[in-house]
Amino acid sequence: MRYNGARILIEALIGQGVDTVFGYPGSTVLHIYDELYKQKKRIRHILVSHEQHAAHAADGYARSSGRVGVCLTASGPGATNLVTGIAAAAIDSVPLVAITGNVSVPLLGKDSFQEVDIAGITMPVVKHNWIVRDVNELAEVIREAFIVAKSGRPGPVLVDIPRDISAARTLYVPGGIPGGRAERLSLRNERRTFSDDDIETAAALLKESRRPVLYAGGGVILSGASGELKKLAELLKAPVALSLMGLGAFPHDHRLCTGMIGMHGTAASNKAVQKSDLLVAIGARFSDRVTSQVEKFAHSAKILHIDIDPAEINKNVRTCASVTGDAKIVLERLIQRLPAEMETGWNGEIERWKALVPRDHHRKTALHPRFIIQETAKALGGKAIVVTDVGQHQMWTAQFYPFKYPRSFLSSGGMGAMGFGLGAAAGAKAANPARPVVLFTGDGCFRMNCTELATLVRYGLSVLIIVFNNRALGMVRQWQNFFCAGRYSETDLGDRPPDFVKLAGAYDVPGYRAGDEISFQAALEKAEKDLAAGRPALIEALIDKDERVLPMVPGGRPIDEQIF
Repeated sequence: MRYNGARILIEALIGQGVDTVFGYPGSTVLHIYDELYKQKKRIRHILVSHEQHAAHAADGYARSSGRVGVCLTASGPGATNLVTGIAAAAIDSVPLVAITGNVSVPLLGKDSFQEVDIAGITMPVVKHNWIVRDVNELAEVIREAFIVAKSGRPGPVLVDIPRDISAARTLYVPGGIPGGRAERLSLRNERRTFSDDDIETAAALLKESRRPVLYAGGGVILSGASGELKKLAELLKAPVALSLMGLGAFPHDHRLCTGMIGMHGTAASNKAVQKSDLLVAIGARFSDRVTSQVEKFAHSAKILHIDIDPAEINKNVRTCASVTGDAKIVLERLIQRLPAEMETGWNGEIERWKALVPRDHHRKTALHPRFIIQETAKALGGKAIVVTDVGQHQMWTAQFYPFKYPRSFLSSGGMGAMGFGLGAAAGAKAANPARPVVLFTGDGCFRMNCTELATLVRYGLSVLIIVFNNRALGMVRQWQNFFCAGRYSETDLGDRPPDFVKLAGAYDVPGYRAGDEISFQAALEKAEKDLAAGRPALIEALIDKDERVLPMVPGGRPIDEQIF
């Protein structure tokens, strides 16, 4: 079959199981969009309002479903607008294929209209990228792109397709070329990365330990290792501390769960790590928000690091031993090498530390973030997918939402990209139409992405949006309060902010405002009816400007020296 490059691209995407592409058209992807129109019964395109949110939507699609997300834009500003979303996916290990158009091959490098070296720009934030200069290579490049995005530590890749390549015609071979580049790459990625000796060393450390702690990150979720994590924790009788990306990897209500670790982590997680004799990090990268002062992090513990990415071993902390490999496979092998019964030396300390919570968690205000989050959790049930933007509301959600299942919490962790939320929520809902999706956002973040309300309405994506409106850039303001003597430089958004209820109405989204517990519950009941009818809904929750995220570890301090 002879097809043009645009048709080959669509056939190759469908061959990879892609059912949804998030994007925005332009002249350099004209042929591709024409083919999307012709093939719209086979593959869905969701038009976003801004290219950055195409990347965030593909990211949300991938995080919530476990499949590869795909976004598509034109050249120039369309391509550069993807960069923040690609970088957010990179640092959080999200498999994403970004496809950009570009000027025709003879015009590359000549400063043509809307030409940009997107391959050079994205090189630091992708696993790999390709510029397709020959239509005969296009199908194989797309297959390679999906292998690279999914294999090892997942992450984003980029494929840049010049306009004349999408128009050129050639023979298309469904399924790929036997023995071709994609097949050879796939075989290379199946090689084992750890030895029996690595497992024996890890097992010996666990057998010797009397105060082990498991520190679980997003890699546990990516590898589907939550079941193995639970088995290991129960076998060791070890507390489980979770990174922000690890929330949902271990049930919040399990007796061994100590909650989030790090700057805004629980006293139980932070103290347990500091008192442990063995810290087992699984699919976690020891970010600065977890370790704070590295020299004093887990200072009395040996560190065993299990991670699929060898570059993470000894990068931020020095380890005693490590196992490089898929977390699920490593934990399965490790559990087999351990005795059926093991003792612990924690002696009730974990339960005492769990009782240490900041007074702010129970502060009496008209409408407290904890009340908002917990009431929303009750209304939506345990299967809801929870998305956040970045800031105070993100940390409150991490602290107060009762996560029980993997892939139920989507947030920009490493990049901390304000504006991530609404696009990611749209992607999550597109991937999971039967599951409730809620976005917790702040008034500062929502200003950055509110245009995607149009996307929700156009495609019937029934997302519940809860805007924490404190009329401030709350997290930075909190830091200014603690460390700048209350000099609130450019963090007060004023007493006349946008009317978010009216704004929602302009997009034909039902909007409600709540300033106390009674009005919030009433708004939530109305919003539930909107969701049941297949419509998105927005609740503007008016909260105190001086609400704080506590506990908090001041920068450079050991993680057990927390402000309560």
